[in-house]
Amino acid sequence: MLNVLLFVAGLAALVGGAELLVRGASRLALSFGISPLVVGLTIVAFGTSAPEMAISAGAVLGGQTDLAVGNVVGSNIFNVLFVLGLSALIAPLVVHRQVIRQEVPILIGASLLLAVLSLDGRLTMFDGALLLGLVIAYTVFLVVQSRREARAAAAETGASPANEYDAEFQPPRAGAWDSRLPVQLVLIVVGLGLLVLGSDWLVTAAVAFATALGVSDVVIGLTIVAAGTSMPEVATSVAAAIKGERDIAVGNAIGSSTFNILGCLGLSGLLAGSAGLVVPGPVLAFDLWVMVAVALACLPIFLSGREIARWEGGVFFGYYLAYVAYLILAAQSHAALPAFSSVMMGFVVPLTVITLVVVLIRRPGSAAAR
Repeated sequence: MLNVLLFVAGLAALVGGAELLVRGASRLALSFGISPLVVGLTIVAFGTSAPEMAISAGAVLGGQTDLAVGNVVGSNIFNVLFVLGLSALIAPLVVHRQVIRQEVPILIGASLLLAVLSLDGRLTMFDGALLLGLVIAYTVFLVVQSRREARAAAAETGASPANEYDAEFQPPRAGAWDSRLPVQLVLIVVGLGLLVLGSDWLVTAAVAFATALGVSDVVIGLTIVAAGTSMPEVATSVAAAIKGERDIAVGNAIGSSTFNILGCLGLSGLLAGSAGLVVPGPVLAFDLWVMVAVALACLPIFLSGREIARWEGGVFFGYYLAYVAYLILAAQSHAALPAFSSVMMGFVVPLTVITLVVVLIRRPGSAAAR
């Protein structure tokens, strides 16, 4: 019971810390004249990934490197299949053209790069530095790109370009409680403190669960911890879908997944030192490739009319449930595992692929027309 309370308290601290950090950093950035578009694509997406970074870094410092890797891989699978699937079931999600042309290919590239770097079973300090350098370059690129597009739009129309994040991130009003610089700095500091505290509690409880249940740290990281640290993404995307801001729901999940790979594992690889970050055998053999496949699956679904329809969201959601079921059966070496695997690989997956191909062929002009 104590570990359950510790887990819940840690999860609450992570979600609350991420919320405070995002609010404080967003308001600070907007106060200094940084456009809401850049805030949405960087601070908001990265801020919702702060729990994953805190957990992975804390796990490495605590010696649970399996949990660090499993958390990131599991979170990315969760972000696409569960978060986007649930959001699309609430309302069909419109996919912005930039997400298809730029953000998804970057996510696919980051996933493939992680897979290549992990082939030797270890992420070295050099690998971590490379990933961290790429996330910095990616952020700078987004800022430069946004400013260039803003200048071009202003030159054409003589007004500030519309952006998709206005509804959620308006520049703070003079009388707003979070409009003052000291308040914004306090929000950032308190948010970071809650993230550190929450990650410590959550990792402690998760390791205790794994020991008590006889389940490996990897499985706990891929499921319970991954879902727990992705609660900010769930809250943001579902709320955006309910309010009709459906492009935010997609951008948040995709942007957070990219940051998970480049930022979280980059920092974790550096913190691991010369020993490097060991990639667990089960993750290298199965879960890492599921993550890559999930990233690749985004393109045909997003291209089919530039939206995620409800039935496609149902497919995503169903696949996440099947993935978790597989992990549980595999962890218990259950007798039903071979039959379950045969049904999924021999019937469900091929049927889904054929359906998506047919939909894409029947609607070849949809993406261009919308």
